[in-house]
Amino acid sequence: MGLLLDAADTAVTRQTTEALARVGTVAAVRLIALALAEADDSHADWMLTGVHDALAAPDSALDISAVCGQLTQDPEQAVRRGAVEISAWADDTRR
Repeated sequence: MGLLLDAADTAVTRQTTEALARVGTVAAVRLIALALAEADDSHADWMLTGVHDALAAPDSALDISAVCGQLTQDPEQAVRRGAVEISAWADDTRR
């Protein structure tokens, strides 16, 4: 969470988000969703960029939307909200 919300360097936010999105597991995307709930607008924009970068990679076969679908059942409301937003980002990337 500290890297995702790094107050001193938003490049770290983008790079960490991209790395977690490339992993693509429920646990990795859950961290992004949870951080998104606490992120200011600047950090949220860099998180969006990180997700887009991961999905746009030539070797990407990620299905972030499916992972986010699982996270919409998470017990924490912040995670559910973040998962919906990340899923929308992923859908926008595929258009």
